[in-house]
Amino acid sequence: MGGLIVLEKARPQGTKRWTNSGETHESRSLKHRAERETREIPIPPVLVELLREHIATYGTAEDGRIFRTSTGGTYSSSAHSYVWQEARKLAFTPEQVASSLAARPYDLRHAAVSLWLNAGVPAVEVAKRAGHSVDVLLRVYAKCMDGQQDQINGKINDALGS
Repeated sequence: MGGLIVLEKARPQGTKRWTNSGETHESRSLKHRAERETREIPIPPVLVELLREHIATYGTAEDGRIFRTSTGGTYSSSAHSYVWQEARKLAFTPEQVASSLAARPYDLRHAAVSLWLNAGVPAVEVAKRAGHSVDVLLRVYAKCMDGQQDQINGKINDALGS
């Protein structure tokens, strides 16, 4: 059985000079949503299991954040970037490391959305999970749909009873 992540707010990183609180991570309402409006993201069972194991092992920060430093703080973007680049070196060939393949953690978002679309998940559901409108989803990701003509023709034939 899958799970559900409920996002209540965002904490983007900026410089202290550009935040109202003077902190590098400032709590805000979710992008394109009213204050206190939440966003629900269904997640598959394998991710539920991974998150439960992580929380059982490491706990959460006082404010409920799942990922935190050993003192309960927030990781900086430079820390994320450093660990990401080290992980790429371990996971990829030297040629892949030198390429732009998964150059940033954010690239995983694009990979996930492309995977979902190519797996046949309806665009409305993919858009909901990614936090996009269907219009934006199709405009940005339509080019990721490749090599599925035979499968699609088969579905149309089945629907036509051919």
